Amino acid sequence: MPAELHLSRSDSRGPAPEAPVAELSLATARWCARRGWPVHPLAAGLKIPVANCSDCRDNPHPHTDCPCIPAGRWCHGFHSATLDQERIQQWWGSNPKFGIGVSCGRAGLVVIDIDAHPVQPPTRDRILPGIPIADHIDLTGLANGFHTLAVLAALRGRPSPAEDESTLRVRTPSGGLHVWYRVGDGRRWQSSVGSGAGRALAWQVDVRAHGSYIIAPGTATRQGVYTAVGSVREPAALPLWLAQELERTGHLPAANIPAPRPVPPRARQAVLAAGGGREQHILAAVLAPVEACGQVPEGAGFSDTLNRASYTLGGLVAAGRLLREEAEQALTQTAAAARPGQERRIEQIIRSGLTAGLNRPLHDNGRRQ
Repeated sequence: MPAELHLSRSDSRGPAPEAPVAELSLATARWCARRGWPVHPLAAGLKIPVANCSDCRDNPHPHTDCPCIPAGRWCHGFHSATLDQERIQQWWGSNPKFGIGVSCGRAGLVVIDIDAHPVQPPTRDRILPGIPIADHIDLTGLANGFHTLAVLAALRGRPSPAEDESTLRVRTPSGGLHVWYRVGDGRRWQSSVGSGAGRALAWQVDVRAHGSYIIAPGTATRQGVYTAVGSVREPAALPLWLAQELERTGHLPAANIPAPRPVPPRARQAVLAAGGGREQHILAAVLAPVEACGQVPEGAGFSDTLNRASYTLGGLVAAGRLLREEAEQALTQTAAAARPGQERRIEQIIRSGLTAGLNRPLHDNGRRQ
């Protein structure tokens, strides 16, 4: 087990403290997999997954249709995560500088990602979404996710998860904290980032669950090392009060809403019969950036990417090169696969982008009227 994690002696198969980085990265990946946490490679020194192979980049397609994953390759980010020790040996043994990502949904994890970015706080209605903060309340000193999460916990009469010594906590190079919890009831908790208009827990507090991944403790990036805090190295059960808050803030889909499905091949073929071959290629190219957002839990500019794709397809519809129903279906399914559980936000973005694009037909010469 990785020495830098300072784990118990009961599992001492990892390298000695002086072991080289190459051995530590492999040992960390193995340690995660032994705990039932599927792992996938991160680009050396970065927080993002290793890039897809050239075939996957040049011919965009859903991960469910990709032959790379069954063949043991790491394309499609956290969708390729594995528990297979031989595959882990192959990946990190040959690429020791790779970081380690853990697929949260498949691992049954909910990780509270507390940020400490030095930015101006948002308006009061976005500090604790769904909880009004009156104007007479002094917010002087409220500067980051540690503060907002502490306020939320105090309102519920509970200690902040940031102080929860019963569970695995990991300090990030930027000064943030990852608080790991396990899900014991099988509920499909959904991810969120920050305090946007959709689902959100608190300002500068992200949630890593289904549709996302978390960086394993011990992983080194250019900014520093993700370092475990304290002595606990196992996630505790998700506290009931925190589960109730996540449900209140939209992190649990309604029981009658099916889980988003991957984009079927026919959605890629949503074109008119005339000139279909070329339009299929255009459609795939337009949808590719939206699908790529699914490999990055944050910082991918998902809203802008989806809006641009919707605007472009709206222009194709207006020019008679694509059916509107087929364009909407392709956009909706691709976006839902990239950001599961955000259907309402996705619908609004697509509607706005398509409406704008319908006013500017995009003809075969690439020009709009």
